[in-house]
Amino acid sequence: MADIGKVLVVFGLMIAAAGLLFMLLGRTNLPLGRLPGDILYRGKNTTFYFPLATSIVLSVVLSLVLYLISRFRH
Repeated sequence: MADIGKVLVVFGLMIAAAGLLFMLLGRTNLPLGRLPGDILYRGKNTTFYFPLATSIVLSVVLSLVLYLISRFRH
């Protein structure tokens, strides 16, 4: 059970770090969340937003970072 607790603490710290990073990036003029390819539909009473291009960019960057970490770790 102690191992599960350690994993949960590490995941919590990673989520908190990601949140802090997004807060800091939000203050810059980076267009994350407003890239061409992000889907935005505004109806009379509804708004639907799906950040497709932003999700792809973040996925590629995160994959590259994790790949580099795994290469340097071995």
